[in-house]
Amino acid sequence: MGEEDERFEEVGTPLSIIAEAFEELARSLALRPGEDLRLAPFSNACSLVSVLFGRLGIAFKFAEIDYVAKVNNLIEASKIYNTLQTILDRDIKQNSVSKAGSLSRNLRRVRQGLDLIKAIFEQFLLTKGSSLKEPASTAYTQVCAPYHSWAIRKAVSAGMYALPTREQLLNKLNETEYSVEKEMKRYIAASDPVIKYIDKLFVSKNISLDW
Repeated sequence: MGEEDERFEEVGTPLSIIAEAFEELARSLALRPGEDLRLAPFSNACSLVSVLFGRLGIAFKFAEIDYVAKVNNLIEASKIYNTLQTILDRDIKQNSVSKAGSLSRNLRRVRQGLDLIKAIFEQFLLTKGSSLKEPASTAYTQVCAPYHSWAIRKAVSAGMYALPTREQLLNKLNETEYSVEKEMKRYIAASDPVIKYIDKLFVSKNISLDW
C-alpha cells in the first residue's frame, strides 16, 4: 500500500475525504466573507486530490506529476506565508507573478488541476457508458488543452485509450455507482466556490486569468 492509500485507510474513501476537505474550505469562505483563504488548509486539501490523477492512469500522468510538484511547493510556502493573498502580494512586489516556479504561477496551475477534476466528474455524471474516454477528453479539452503544447495534447490524446473503464475506476476508488455520484457531486459543489475565489483573487490584483 502506498502513502497516498494510507492517508485514506479506515477514515473513508478517497472521494469522501477529498469532498470533506473542500467542504471545509467552502464553509470557511461562506462563514468569513471578505477574509482570505488560509494557505495551509488549502494546500493540504489540494494534496489529497493527487490520488485521483493517479487513478486515471497514464493519460493524466503529466497532470499528476506537475500537480503534485506545484502542491508540494505551496505546502512548503505555507510554512512562511499565511494566506493565498499573501503569496500573490509577494510575487507582485517581486514582479514574478507569471514567472516559471513562482508561487502565484503554481497556485494557478493547482487551480487548473482542481478544475480539471471537477470537469471530469461533471462529464462522468453525464455519461453512463463503460468508457471514460469521452468524458475525460471533453474535460481536458475544456480546461487544459488551450494552455498545452501540441506535443502534450497529442500525448494526452494517445493516453486516453489507456484509461480505466468506469467499473475499474469505481473499484480503484472503492465506490459504487450510487456512492460515487454522491461523492462527486459533493466535490463539484464544494470546489466551485474555492475555484471562483482564486479567480476573483487574481482579478482583484489585476492579474489576467488567461495564462
